[in-house]
Amino acid sequence: MPDRLVREFPLFPLGIVALPGEIVPLHIFEERYKTMMELCLQRGTEFGVVWLSDDGLRPVGCACEITEVLERMDDGRLNLLARGTRPFRIVEREERLPYPAGTVEFLHDREDVLDGAAAALARETYAELVERATDRRPDTAELSEMGAYAMAATVDFGHDAKQGLLDLRSENARLRLVTRLFRAAMKRLEFVTRAQARARSNGKVRFT
Repeated sequence: MPDRLVREFPLFPLGIVALPGEIVPLHIFEERYKTMMELCLQRGTEFGVVWLSDDGLRPVGCACEITEVLERMDDGRLNLLARGTRPFRIVEREERLPYPAGTVEFLHDREDVLDGAAAALARETYAELVERATDRRPDTAELSEMGAYAMAATVDFGHDAKQGLLDLRSENARLRLVTRLFRAAMKRLEFVTRAQARARSNGKVRFT
């Protein structure tokens, strides 16, 4: 079995998509997931968040590590924070454990040379979006270290868009995609701003 295949990897199907570097708050209340998280905490191991979409369980998910237990209740329920670490693909589902699990393959990017122009454009577009949304421009040094995942993890995209990023095995392709997503987000932000201004002025929002 190749080194990057892992058997009995805990899987957590959810209605969300996690990205590497993203902080994900989780409320754990089902018995099987309580068991899963306690084992991950004891062993210091990862688990996998996989999007359970309307079309079923997606084959590519994101491994996560527990970074902080916020609250532990008497009945075993947990509130915790997890951080996305690396993408994986489900090779086979496994049913013999007391929680969902599978054999997974951890995925690696193609060895492309980073497209500096694509990276610069993505970061500038991201900085403009953040500035428009918060009136604060990201720190230049911090921005220069951010890749596609790091930028996308701070923006509330739809699940399809995030899954599209997770599926790509090229940082250059992800940079091009996040640039398009940031531009689309700015257009939506501009529309909301105009709509709010019009609503304040006459109580109506005109779409023509």
